[in-house]
Amino acid sequence: MQRLISLALAGLSLLVVSAQAQVSGAYIETRTADVYTGQCFANGEVNLTGKEAIMAWQIDRGSWDGVALDGLSAAAIVRAKATLGDPYADPYPARSVLVIDDRATAAQEKALVAFVHHQGGALLANVERVERQPVVVEVTSAMGRARMQAGNVASIETRGVNSEDHVCGNEVTFYQPLTPVQQAVPAVALTDRYAGDALGETWELHGRRSAFVGTFDTAAGAKEVPEHMHHGG
Repeated sequence: MQRLISLALAGLSLLVVSAQAQVSGAYIETRTADVYTGQCFANGEVNLTGKEAIMAWQIDRGSWDGVALDGLSAAAIVRAKATLGDPYADPYPARSVLVIDDRATAAQEKALVAFVHHQGGALLANVERVERQPVVVEVTSAMGRARMQAGNVASIETRGVNSEDHVCGNEVTFYQPLTPVQQAVPAVALTDRYAGDALGETWELHGRRSAFVGTFDTAAGAKEVPEHMHHGG
């Protein structure tokens, strides 16, 4: 009987911890290599580009470590040692910068940093700097139109992939998103910009099929992006 009570209490404890660490919302990601592309184009970029990425989360609702994060946002900028997603190369250790919504309280900032570390895993293990700046994430179309502004550090603007983005005719979702997502579509990054000074590199790219726009929910398992065309605007 004592063992059953202990197991029940342990299960209740896990449920409480889980309930304190469930958030959901919108997600944007860009890479410095095309993610929706043909294999010949992707192979031409491996080891040359794709070592950098920007990820951003808009939390619609939920708590992390018992701290409510409704309406707050965060972004992470990464520079790795190899093309991210290349199965034959090791991108670690990667260096990163976190930008935390400046509306967050001290407790919320700590929880947001913990959440971002959880989502990014080893990719965000080496943080060079944590900045507090206004972070805005807006997804205006489920088919890929969105924007992100992280103060004066980073910005993203995307649109959906359409028929005019077929270059070689056999494009697929060549890479998957770098963090857990439930729904995500590849998109064209009209703007993909990092202007900070913490990673030894800045970039500003336009018109590349290098973005993902979607949703995340830590209470659910991550789903892969289907390898087919997603039309949108």
